[in-house]
Amino acid sequence: MTACSVPNPYIPSLVAEDRSQPDAEEMMSRDQIESLQLDRLRWTLHYAYENVVAYRELFDAHGVHPSDFKDLPDLQLFPYTDKEFLRKAYPFKSLAVPMADVRRIHASSGTTGQPTVVAYTHNDLQTWATLVARCFRFSGMRPGDKVHNAYGYGLFTGGLGAHYGAERLGCAVIPMSGGQTEKQVQMILDFEPETILSTPTYLLTIADGFRKIGRDPRQTSLRTAILGAEPWTDEMRREIERTFEVDACDIYGLSEVMGPGVAGESGHSKDGSHIWEDHFRPEIIDPFTDQVQDTGRPGELVFTALTKEALPIIRYRTHDLTRLLPGTERPGHRRMGRITGRSDDMIILRGVNLFPSQIEELVLQVPELSPHFTLEITRPDRLDQMTIVIERREQVSIEAAEAGAQQLLHSIKTTIGSSATVRIAEPDTLARSSGKLRRVHDHRPKG
Repeated sequence: MTACSVPNPYIPSLVAEDRSQPDAEEMMSRDQIESLQLDRLRWTLHYAYENVVAYRELFDAHGVHPSDFKDLPDLQLFPYTDKEFLRKAYPFKSLAVPMADVRRIHASSGTTGQPTVVAYTHNDLQTWATLVARCFRFSGMRPGDKVHNAYGYGLFTGGLGAHYGAERLGCAVIPMSGGQTEKQVQMILDFEPETILSTPTYLLTIADGFRKIGRDPRQTSLRTAILGAEPWTDEMRREIERTFEVDACDIYGLSEVMGPGVAGESGHSKDGSHIWEDHFRPEIIDPFTDQVQDTGRPGELVFTALTKEALPIIRYRTHDLTRLLPGTERPGHRRMGRITGRSDDMIILRGVNLFPSQIEELVLQVPELSPHFTLEITRPDRLDQMTIVIERREQVSIEAAEAGAQQLLHSIKTTIGSSATVRIAEPDTLARSSGKLRRVHDHRPKG
């Protein structure tokens, strides 16, 4: 494989010498960011075309060439890619560098088909660690903190991505990984970390672990929780902050684009994750028409990576539904609104479209019901039926929980426009997940 003759315009740098301070590119103006994006997009398109056969064939099939890119709107001339594009290149046909230049390989679980494989050069790993460190500092983590990392290690990018970012920031990492909830609790009590990293739903499972041994999760050393890997609502944030007395912030990423660290949330404003646009060019498209949407309009998030060497990513459809907003704490970088769901996770129930996050938001407004629930979808007598199986909270009677369930059903009907039933479960009886939570169990016949 021949390396692209156009040099990579990005030379990875460490975070600022004073690691508590922002990076220079983090503080760029919008005009500076767009000028940088123009240069890096020009490089990326040529690099992918010259080094990855799949991209060259895709561009040629759509009658477009990297030389057609003259200004930022010209990115729309180029075709979208998705998981299927990467799966067809399994395992290593999508790489732009020889295997001798690869320093790490990750992969998706493959639960919905052929796994997608992602790889990193030395420079890619430096970029990744720097951006994760940027997210962590932005959310309130500080050099010298002890960091309890409950993201899963292994082929999943979450654990190792977070690990090296925290080390880059100058923190002491406790590489706990997911699971072993009793041990998680003990390590937090013994090691007294200031920050915890996990999925939001698993952090609530850890809270249950504290209560099981008679300890109050509000009385720990934790002051910051940086949570990601699954969509979560502001209602979930309030639940977590009440439960642990921490500041809870979002971190966003996906393996194909890099891993965690694509976007991070300010611990000061908590108003959505800023996308680090010195490395990623986001777009919002209508998932049905594929048309690019204006800033502020909802749709599906699409990413082009600007500096990746091992695995170029161009106009990658994430299936995450959100919207782009102007930057606030970092004005040069646009923000993501809360992810409302995934276009491939949408539940169609008797003609009504809904997402698990909508149910979560309403559940957390009912004090008698816990955040632990699943959605069971069936089709008895040819009609779709959704049953919400949900635990009552500790110290709440069955009668009170049933009254809360009626309140929930009314909220679902008036807010979402769908009917459902509720089945109350006893506390601590539903399965817990130490990774990404599976909320929906669809038992309807296929086809």
